[in-house]
Amino acid sequence: MWKKGFILTMVMVILAACSISGGNPIERFSYTDQNGQTFGSEQLDGKVWVANFIFTSCTTVCPPMTYNMTLLQDQLEEEGVEDVEFVSFSVDPEVDTPEVLTEFISDYNANFENWHFLTGYSQETIESFARDEFGALVKKPARGEVIHGTSLYVMDTKGGVIKDFPLVDGNGENVPFDEIVKTIKKAN
Repeated sequence: MWKKGFILTMVMVILAACSISGGNPIERFSYTDQNGQTFGSEQLDGKVWVANFIFTSCTTVCPPMTYNMTLLQDQLEEEGVEDVEFVSFSVDPEVDTPEVLTEFISDYNANFENWHFLTGYSQETIESFARDEFGALVKKPARGEVIHGTSLYVMDTKGGVIKDFPLVDGNGENVPFDEIVKTIKKAN
């Protein structure tokens, strides 16, 4: 009898781990987007959103990550999934002004009505925000490019991380678009 109880308990634990409920909501925030407008948690309340960390002078992982966000946006549109926001946090905010962000995104064919590239905070703020709220590494060394994680984070309507999708090599190959879309649909 105890075996059945143990198995049932384990099945419930596994199902709970696989459920679509998000984690604790991340800290409230309000920053500046590529249009120089205030954008943050208040505008995301009640919406599913996808987040990542990038910077405009990145020569390695950020261009493919940004491109893959455009592909995800297109796939969601093709499947009729609405009311999903996209948020890209700059990990080099002293360089990435709204004007620089606008120049960066001009190379991408995307819908920027629901995609906000954020800046307007200190380097220390984004490093602690990424670490404390997303469990992501962000560090700007004295020389070289900013070190940062390459995950896409799907957020629930309460602002909690549902799931992160690490892009192991960051170059955008083998992105699990179908799984990401499925996760978003369940949360939406």
